[in-house]
Amino acid sequence: MNAALNPDIDRATEDLWVFGYGSLIWRPGFEYAERIPAHIVGMHRSLCIYSFDHRGTPERPGLVLGLDFGGACRGIAYRVAARRRAATLAYLREREQTTAVYRELMRGVYLDGQPMRRVDALCYVVDRGHPQYAGRLTHDRQLRIVRQGFGRSGNNRDYVIETAKALEALNIVDHDLQVLAERLKGLAPVSHDGLHRGAFSSPRPAMEPD
Repeated sequence: MNAALNPDIDRATEDLWVFGYGSLIWRPGFEYAERIPAHIVGMHRSLCIYSFDHRGTPERPGLVLGLDFGGACRGIAYRVAARRRAATLAYLREREQTTAVYRELMRGVYLDGQPMRRVDALCYVVDRGHPQYAGRLTHDRQLRIVRQGFGRSGNNRDYVIETAKALEALNIVDHDLQVLAERLKGLAPVSHDGLHRGAFSSPRPAMEPD
């Protein structure tokens, strides 16, 4: 099995909780029994992954979100019925793990409500040792990469704007992402033919996240 996958998740037979912090908030793509606002402590949402597939290519990468260590993150927890567990895992792996940039971890997340509940949820956490890990980029660098990113799921600009809109609808404050989304709204995506030659001299420019 791929080292990024967690075989213990496959062995379990109970309902599956999944923590969404990016596009899973506005496009989960799987059947769920409950959808509850939630948060996780010890990890934060970060635009820290070069996308070589969904929102970019190795030659012209995009940027997508990952859970990175430190801080806290608000998002959505989905409860998937046990009978849908295997099918949901298969779907998520096909969607999230095309380049194995995430690690599948079960972590405690806190469900909003009175009283607050803690459940163990599947989280897709960035592998900092993966070549697609970008780390922390400046806003200007993020803007340039996102504008030119386009992959099989569409252009990178839409991904950032839709995620920021979904977070705002949930009253979740992510200042960095909101600032980037506002800057992108005033700019059209860079066309494939319009990208200046030399904008990326290699698939992984200067070890920066794409």
